[in-house]
Amino acid sequence: MQGSPIDLLYWRNVKQSGAVFSSVLLLLFSLTQFSVVSVGAYLALAALSASISFRIYKSVLQAVQKTDEGHPFKAYLEMEIALSQDQISKYADRILLYSNTCMKELRRLFLVQDLIDSLKFAVLMWLLTYVGALFNGLTLLILAVVSMFTMPLVYEKHQAQIDQYMGLIRTHVNSVVGK
Repeated sequence: MQGSPIDLLYWRNVKQSGAVFSSVLLLLFSLTQFSVVSVGAYLALAALSASISFRIYKSVLQAVQKTDEGHPFKAYLEMEIALSQDQISKYADRILLYSNTCMKELRRLFLVQDLIDSLKFAVLMWLLTYVGALFNGLTLLILAVVSMFTMPLVYEKHQAQIDQYMGLIRTHVNSVVGK
């Protein structure tokens, strides 16, 4: 049974979460050592090797047992995988809306429509130069994936203590900002 992404992050099914977490982490670590083209080619070769081996195994098994089960991937070969015009149109509309919103916001920030927002954006970009000097994009992505799979579980188990300390931090920050 397939669960939701939230169930994966909260480790409701440990085997499924572990498989997804380790697969994504292995892919990201592979990308730190090899090019995207090499990693894609190796993944395709691994999948092709597994499916060819399974096909040969099933053919040999059918020949030995003298059964007529047919092609082991027959159900998948007959499955319709084409995207409908409605699906493509829906996703294209979403991408268009998101792109237009981003361009308008960037235009507003770069052309200083609101000085405070542009200064906040400048401070954020300045901070990101330091983050970029410390980490590359793949390292940040690896840290994000590890955080996605650990933080929800840690928060769920220690919610009372975390909320208490976050309340203390929030009141301290509010008192400093108030001064």
